[in-house]
Amino acid sequence: MSITSQTPPAQSAPLIAELRRCPTCNRWGGQRELGGDGVTVQLHPAAPRGPCNEGPWHGSLRGPRNACGQWLRWFAIVEATSAQPVPAAASDRQSPTAPPA
Repeated sequence: MSITSQTPPAQSAPLIAELRRCPTCNRWGGQRELGGDGVTVQLHPAAPRGPCNEGPWHGSLRGPRNACGQWLRWFAIVEATSAQPVPAAASDRQSPTAPPA
């Protein structure tokens, strides 16, 4: 009689989603969590796909490499990065040597 030891399956490292891809969209309904830096979105390794909700791909499963033209930044990312200053638009800037209008 032989005894075989069973080792637990190795846990996969979490997948990291890129900005402007479905898992970083507010409409994506999969399992994800925000990283400690407030920008990195980590996906559950066993379930990296999630449904699109109210977007152009509504109801279909979308993965970490999928994207579309109606992407909305996930609200958790916005909250985490809202402390960063927003640069002024180029039209709002004046050259220091330009005479006042």
